[in-house]
Amino acid sequence: MRILGLDYGEKRIGVALCDELGWTAQALTTVIRKSWRRDVGSIAALVEAYGVEKIVIGYPLRLDGTEGIQCEKVLRFARRLEAALGIPIVSWDETLTTKEAEEILARSGVHPKKRRAVVDRLAASLILQSYLDALPKEEKFPDAGAEDCP
Repeated sequence: MRILGLDYGEKRIGVALCDELGWTAQALTTVIRKSWRRDVGSIAALVEAYGVEKIVIGYPLRLDGTEGIQCEKVLRFARRLEAALGIPIVSWDETLTTKEAEEILARSGVHPKKRRAVVDRLAASLILQSYLDALPKEEKFPDAGAEDCP
């Protein structure tokens, strides 16, 4: 199952995609936000191009685990996106993923001016990878039966 990961922001939406087996997430692109119609069109084109069956969107809980105003914005966007695309959207804790992405880029030697272009898609891949890692084996491999085990 192909799953798209989103890191929703006011100005940009980072996008990541998992491989067909659901093992790894790769940073894909960044959608520069212009309007609702354009944003949805960009995401819809990716959903169609890659045969995406589910979207995981980062849910920005506060460090103490409570919800803030940004959570409302993400949920509103997710509900509208789910209605427009007709595929399930799952919210997933994204606490500190952007900070982690920035640290990865800094350690990798990416110039600070170039980080802005990739930090959102890297954060999306961290969100998606966290979700994939938490999936039970049965959900990743629904057709695998006990007879397949050695």
